[in-house]
Amino acid sequence: MPDVSQTTPIKSAARKVPTRRISFEESLQDLPRHFADDGDLISSHLAAALSAVFPDGEDYFVRSVRHFRDQVTDPELKRQVAGFIGQEAMHGREHRALNDHLDSLGYPTKKVERLVYKGLQIRERLMSAKSNLAATAALEHFTATLAELVLTDEEARDSFGHEGVRHLFMWHALEESEHKAVAVDVYKAMGGSERTRVFTIKVLRYGFVVGMTIQIIASLLGDRATFRRGRLLSSWRRFRTSPLLSRQLWEQLCDYDRPDFHPDDRDTTELVERWRTELFGTDGTLNDRLVGAAG
Repeated sequence: MPDVSQTTPIKSAARKVPTRRISFEESLQDLPRHFADDGDLISSHLAAALSAVFPDGEDYFVRSVRHFRDQVTDPELKRQVAGFIGQEAMHGREHRALNDHLDSLGYPTKKVERLVYKGLQIRERLMSAKSNLAATAALEHFTATLAELVLTDEEARDSFGHEGVRHLFMWHALEESEHKAVAVDVYKAMGGSERTRVFTIKVLRYGFVVGMTIQIIASLLGDRATFRRGRLLSSWRRFRTSPLLSRQLWEQLCDYDRPDFHPDDRDTTELVERWRTELFGTDGTLNDRLVGAAG
């Protein structure tokens, strides 16, 4: 196997990827049915849909990267891989806990978890380890792009409404930004081809959008509030102006197609440092959610 230090210089050599032991369970106890800003219908179902795919998706990311961990020779990347695995494991755990609450409120989060699990199990059986690593790198670009949106756009943060949900997604966004280059660095180090990298994102980009749209529609159809006069239309009019539907966001997702793309071509160092301080600095907003020392 190729030596990382010889074949793929690590652009993110100084990146810190700490594992934070954290719990949002207490803050989710009073979660209302429509928890998004002003009880917005579509935003509530969108956040629930995203959370539903995270637990088994994060587990899949961990398996895909961990498969190559012993073949990574660069000590800095090896350290980042360990941090990546730790962070993703925590993301899966906390979103699974959120999904339990959402399920009790009538969202189909646990059904979606089972579907995602089965789908990823089939993919792992049919595709090579390197193909699964390419898929992980591509999907990590999705999460990093959405994470940057959450950390830079106040409207996007406010759309989560309920403080516990908002804080969970903000923590998740920070850590996705911290480890955004790890899967790509491992993929390149293992000799992954540019053709496969770009082909994978093109397939997943449309598949993810279509899949999420179907999931949200199905979730809305199972909610009585959807059929109350004017509720869905009002929510749709509001959602049409969401930064999630902006051309800029789509172009950022498509930037992955560029030859020799690397996540650190888009420098978010200052953004990460800002939110590390705000969330986990001396007077960090989420320090009271930490349940152990950072690794």
